[in-house]
Amino acid sequence: MPNPPAGEQLAAGGFRAGFSCFVGRPNAGKSTLANAIIGEKVAITSNRPQTTRHVVRAVMHRPGAQLILVDTPGLHRPRTLLGERLNDLVRSTWSEVDVIGLCIPADERIGPGDRFITKEISELKGTVVAVVTKADLVSRERLMEQLQAVDKLYDFADIVPVSAKTGKNVDTLVDVLSSHLPESPQLYPDDMVREDPERVMISELVREAALEGVKEELPHSIAVVIEEMEDEVSEGNERRRIYAEIYVERDSQKGIVIGKGGARLKRVGTKARKEIAALIDSRVYLDLHVRVAKDWQRDPKLLSRLGF
Repeated sequence: MPNPPAGEQLAAGGFRAGFSCFVGRPNAGKSTLANAIIGEKVAITSNRPQTTRHVVRAVMHRPGAQLILVDTPGLHRPRTLLGERLNDLVRSTWSEVDVIGLCIPADERIGPGDRFITKEISELKGTVVAVVTKADLVSRERLMEQLQAVDKLYDFADIVPVSAKTGKNVDTLVDVLSSHLPESPQLYPDDMVREDPERVMISELVREAALEGVKEELPHSIAVVIEEMEDEVSEGNERRRIYAEIYVERDSQKGIVIGKGGARLKRVGTKARKEIAALIDSRVYLDLHVRVAKDWQRDPKLLSRLGF
């Protein structure tokens, strides 16, 4: 099994910079791992598959290297036009990065989805590193079994077990990914952590809050659009006024999101407002409304309206 290179090898040939993306089937821990590497929230997370819908670019600065992490939606069997567009987005991203990190959970046996994605990425030119995620959820013996199974799956450049929850081997993974980047000048300023527009991240934080505790099918039907943002001075303090629309596909779903007497929507607003305030370092006034856009996942015009 390949051994991770030592961190000091990174600078041996000069500065390295480039792009790496985590891929894998839905709920393989890709977004959680990206957040752990960067050290702050750059992608929303949920225990629901297919939470990620946008490509998120986060910049990791290291001595001798700059690693731009690209978090992508999980590749899946599409049942809607939205699913098809997300899969197209994933594949186009794969073809443009320098290093691909294939995420395979330690607590689940390798399945058809893992083999399908492995076959897909084997046809690309980029370097492929296997990342065995959620290592904290299994025993040492089970982890070794999974590492051996992954080693037989494909001729990976490296195989790294990690735990985003405990931080185990996260730094090692960054070293491994960075070692496979091309020699290059620095691509982003030292103070840049993310490349995605602020409005996109704010809408994602609202969606993350709305996903908590909802029924099985509802998460895929929720979309969020930021209609308006403006800065103002209130009681001598600056704050950001944000007007957001939460879209669902049916009237019954609207009732679920709002909750009895509006109680659930109020909880969504409270959680999202705290996350947004931390993101933009400002007080926030958040105005939420729930709208119905019938079968928006299958409607090309509505998908465009909702940013897909």
